[in-house]
Amino acid sequence: MKENYYLPRSGPMPRPASVEEGREVLKGEAFPAPNVQQITFRAMEFTAVCPKTGQPDFGRVEISYVPNELCIESKSLKFYLWSYRDHGAYCESLAANIADDIVYAINPKKVVVTVYQTARGGIELETQAVREN
Repeated sequence: MKENYYLPRSGPMPRPASVEEGREVLKGEAFPAPNVQQITFRAMEFTAVCPKTGQPDFGRVEISYVPNELCIESKSLKFYLWSYRDHGAYCESLAANIADDIVYAINPKKVVVTVYQTARGGIELETQAVREN
């Protein structure tokens, strides 16, 4: 098996320069899928920036996928999601962007991404994107 080592194996993780860099690391750190039917990640501390107000939006992300040939490595997923910290994006587009990037990185049979935005102004928001091959 080829080792990629886009991220350090131990110690502090570098800060991603952009969502594009995070996306490439997500792809580069993918590994061969074991014999599992579904994998689910839950990121409980997700932050992006509202492009209209510049205020931070807090929430959580759930990614559930059926692997094809490759799997997402969890440290690279953390790096990728961290790349949104200073990225301006509406919550409505985040689920779609993340789902598209998962497809780009590992081409799963199916992926479901749900973004739960913490209430702001008394309104909670939940968006979901589904991609199937």
